[in-house]
Amino acid sequence: MGAGIAVLFKKKFGGVQELLNQQKTSGEVAVLKRDGRYIYYLITKKRASHKPTYKNLQKSLEAMKSHCLKNGVTNLSMPRIGCGLDRLQWENVSAMIEEVFEATDIRITVYTL
Repeated sequence: MGAGIAVLFKKKFGGVQELLNQQKTSGEVAVLKRDGRYIYYLITKKRASHKPTYKNLQKSLEAMKSHCLKNGVTNLSMPRIGCGLDRLQWENVSAMIEEVFEATDIRITVYTL
């Protein structure tokens, strides 16, 4: 969590040790609960300096969807994940998000910083 939106989330929500204690690996999702809502951290790469793969992003999205469904989450807001410093292509990422969440009632709002 040394660059990009991760720095903003670290400042706003804290919980770095709480996230590390979850011992998640690539393709999983770490979760914080703050003020009655969940903050999702998609683990898409082994180290911050590495680049994510679409495969790991898809696994992380599936893990997030599973958590949302188990916990009654019906709305998600997110940036164009993986498309800033990580350089994934938004057309591929957005199609993946649509595919992963298509059979759910979860409403997703994507924003640009």
